[in-house]
Amino acid sequence: MIRTIAKATIGSAAATAIAAASGSVASAADLKYVSGAVGNAVEVFRTLVEPWEQETGHTVSLVPMPASTTDQFGQYRLWLAAGNADIDLYQTDVIWAPQLSEQFIDLNEHAADLAPLHFPSIIESQTVNGKLVALPIFTDAPALYYRMDLLEKHGQEVPSTWEQLTEVARAVQDAERAEGNDSIWGFVWQGNAYEGLTCDALEWVKSFGGGQIVEPDGTISINNENAIAALELASTWPGTISPPGVLAYQEEEARGVWQTGNAVFMRNWPYAYSLGNGDDSAVKGLFDVTTLPTGGGHDTSAATLGGWNVAVSKYSENQEAAISLAKYLASPEAQKVRTLVASNLPTIISLYDDEDIAREQPIIPRWKDVFLQAVPRPSAPTKVKYNEVSAKFWSAVHNTLSGDGTAAENLELLEFELEELKGSGW
Repeated sequence: MIRTIAKATIGSAAATAIAAASGSVASAADLKYVSGAVGNAVEVFRTLVEPWEQETGHTVSLVPMPASTTDQFGQYRLWLAAGNADIDLYQTDVIWAPQLSEQFIDLNEHAADLAPLHFPSIIESQTVNGKLVALPIFTDAPALYYRMDLLEKHGQEVPSTWEQLTEVARAVQDAERAEGNDSIWGFVWQGNAYEGLTCDALEWVKSFGGGQIVEPDGTISINNENAIAALELASTWPGTISPPGVLAYQEEEARGVWQTGNAVFMRNWPYAYSLGNGDDSAVKGLFDVTTLPTGGGHDTSAATLGGWNVAVSKYSENQEAAISLAKYLASPEAQKVRTLVASNLPTIISLYDDEDIAREQPIIPRWKDVFLQAVPRPSAPTKVKYNEVSAKFWSAVHNTLSGDGTAAENLELLEFELEELKGSGW
């Protein structure tokens, strides 16, 4: 049913895109689109672009990248700094616009009718000094995945705080292992030293009332008692309710444990929902999602704002075709298909009330509550220095989780390092 709706919808979107394009089949271009590959991202991409290729006469080759956004960003910067004309379009993280704005064309004049359809905050996040750097194609906000069957079996409630999660995860894990389920773990998440850990740890810190690392006005806030308490609790998880190897996990490693039925809880992004309900999943129909927990006696849940956008390289020799593709991928029709086949959160406001989406992906309207709790990473106040700020933060967190120094020691050192970085100008 979903594929049938997708095919009909995407046909309309492709027709709209070619009608808006000013190119022709006679000048067909072979576009190169670079993107990370997480979950079924490659399959989804092909589903989206093939009808557009048929309508326009252009072709699109996907240049896959590592799943790690940190590695992706490093490669992007190398290509763009070299003026690489081989890549026409870049799929960009929501935090990259201030750092890469000079390398992409301004999409304002090309998307005047499209931009108002998206969440204003997301368009704002992709606008630098009045320049629309990229068009949103889907947004992200993580949630807590939980095994309904195991909680019911062992008489446990869905936890609303990180402290409760710690207790419930341990109780269900111990009960299952006592019954011979030796592979089960209580909680899987992203503990590797990379951008994903910044996302996870920001959620812990913010929900404990510990701020956002660097506040919107540029104040460095990370060294405080609430942030220390958040990391102290998280440091108890590896080897107890989480596998020791969680300190090397990214999104796909966590999903692998979860989808084989070996975790009670998981923190992950929306893409894992449809995959978890796939025919090859051991947890199909056995799980649900809720907002991430609060902590430390505070009542604020925090979900790191994520999301992906498409930008056109200023070095591309096929800018007309690339702009057409970017507008198509950001359109309501293409976003609807992406939502139906991959459970990605749309950035088009009206799609949260779409009847087809509500029927085929009922989780999407519910995810709106998760999205409303989204907290941005401090890329706006730290501008071009954000990646350095994030790397210093995730390193301090990873050291704490690994037992290399206490939370208090590591956050005090982090504060000093960030003050030095700020002093050199961000």
